[in-house]
Parts: sequence; C-alpha cells; structure tokens
Amino acid sequence: MRRNRAITNGWARFAAVIAAVAISACSTLPPEPEPVEEQPEIVVEPPVAIAEPRPPVKLIKPPQPRQLPPVAIVLTNNQPAYAEVAQELIRHLVDFDIYDLHENGAPPVSILRAINDSDASAVVAIGLRAAQSAVAMSGVPVIFSQVFNHQDHDLLGDSSRGISALAPLDAQIVAWKKMDPAVSRIGAIIGPGHDDLIAEAELAAARHGIELRVQVADSDQQTLYYFKRMVRDIDGYWLFPDNRILSPRVLDQMLAEANRQGVPVGVPNESMLKMGAAISMSTMASDIAAAIVKVLRKLQAGELEQVPPLTPLEEIRVAINGELLSRPAVAQSTTSNSSEEVDR
Repeated sequence: MRRNRAITNGWARFAAVIAAVAISACSTLPPEPEPVEEQPEIVVEPPVAIAEPRPPVKLIKPPQPRQLPPVAIVLTNNQPAYAEVAQELIRHLVDFDIYDLHENGAPPVSILRAINDSDASAVVAIGLRAAQSAVAMSGVPVIFSQVFNHQDHDLLGDSSRGISALAPLDAQIVAWKKMDPAVSRIGAIIGPGHDDLIAEAELAAARHGIELRVQVADSDQQTLYYFKRMVRDIDGYWLFPDNRILSPRVLDQMLAEANRQGVPVGVPNESMLKMGAAISMSTMASDIAAAIVKVLRKLQAGELEQVPPLTPLEEIRVAINGELLSRPAVAQSTTSNSSEEVDR
C-alpha cells in the first residue's frame, strides 16, 4: 500500500516537472503575430481626356468670278468660223452687243463710233477686217481672234492683244503620229514674218522625233514650186493657213500631187478633208472663247500688260480622211495636255 502511494507520488512529481518545463518553454517562444487584414489593391487610372467642343463647321461658298464688264463683239462676217466663236463667247457674258460688218451695211467707222459712245469696256474682234477696224478706231482695248497674219497689219499694240489662230503645235504633232505612226519627215511652206512660229514648230517636231523641213515663200507660185520639189522627200505635209501664199488653184494642185505621191496632208480646217487632205487639226470655238475670257479677266483686273501678245490655245479637234489613212473616219477633240486620247 505504501509502495503504491510512493509510485503515485513519483508520477505526480514527474507530471509536475513536465508541466513546469512546458510552461517555461512557452514563456521563451515569441508570441504569434496578430493576423493582418489584406489591403485592397489600388489601381490608378489615367485621367480621361475631355474633348473640347469643336466650333461648328462653316461651309464657305467659293468666291464666284465677278461679272465681266460690257463687251462689244465685232464679226468680219457671219461665216461659221466666226459666228461659232461669238456664240460660245456670249455664254460667258451678261452685257454685250454684237456687230456684223457684213450684215450691218454701215461702214466700220460708224460702227466703231457707236461702240466708242457706248459703255463697252473692250472690243472683241473676230476675223481680219473686224480686227483691223477695231484696232484702228476703238477707244477701248481690243482682243482679236481668227487672224493668222496679224504682223502684216500691225494689230498688236499697247491696248490690243490677240488669240492664236492655230491649235497647239505640239498637240498637232502628237495627234498626227497617233493617226499615222509611220510619219517621220514633214514638210511645210509658210510666208514671211513667221519666224517665231517656225521655231515653235521645229521644237514641237523635234520633241517627237519628226524631221521638219520648212521653206519660206513669197507667192502661191513659189509655194507650188517648193512643194513639187519637197513632196518627193517627205511622208507628210503640214499646211498652214497663210492665204498670202495660197490660192484655190495652187491648193488643188498641191493636194492632187500629194495624193499621187502618197503623202498625207495635214490641214487646219476639217472641211478640207473633202478636198483630199488626210488629217485636219483645227481649233475649237469653245477654246477660243475661253482664251478671250482669260484676257478679259486680266483687263478687268487692270493687268493687260501681263497678257502675252498672243494667247495660246489649249485644245485641238482632230478628224481624218479614212480613205487616205486606211482608218475609220473619226472626229475627236482633246486638250493639248492629253492629245493621246484622239486615238480612242
């Protein structure tokens, strides 16, 4: 009994020691950290750009050209070449009067007196007789057209300007080569006083690989003589509208000889195709009228001195004689900047 009590007392002492050690160990360990609450992630968004209100778009109507001032149009006669230009011109005008020297019956001096007494700010003279009369007697600036030999009549001056009587030469060469690719040597005969025109034609031909042979003649007989010598060595003839060195008789002989030799002739008037010409390269009435309007605008702005003596044209009308060029008959118009379109 005493022994069991001793064992019991021994176990009790052992348990007390173990408990004391456990308590001591607990007292030396660091305390557990208190739980920390997880902080929410903070995301910084870039500032939102606030678009400033735009002013309303204003539709600005482009400025319209000012109405042209009153114009007097004087025609040499009412042939289509003149009347068509006048008809196209009046499309651009509001205030105008038309005078036909042939139909009116009154002498040019009385017509020009009436024009000088009117409020016309310019005279547009179409054809040589109208140009001569207007330049000699008009009290306002003169713009003339449809005149080839202007230098023989002193039509250019401080208050007069002209419009070229020919379609652009470069465009003529391009059109000719389109219609007749084999052409390489072209001849031309022209009267005196056209040195600038000859130089321009030579440059245009050279730009397109054409050899241009030019003779200057003083009469229709001399023209025929030069032509008969020239026609054997060329494959194209370029006819300029110089009536000083051409007559109906000589023209008929030249076209007949050209056809015998198989040489196509290029002419400035489509009606000449029926006479035996192969290709016509003519001006267009609408283009002439547009050139006149350009000069009138300069005159209106007080800038006539900036206008060249002759204003060049920009368009060309091409037609061919299909029997001579072995191609379907065609009539086309084009600008000088896109003359390749004649072959469409």
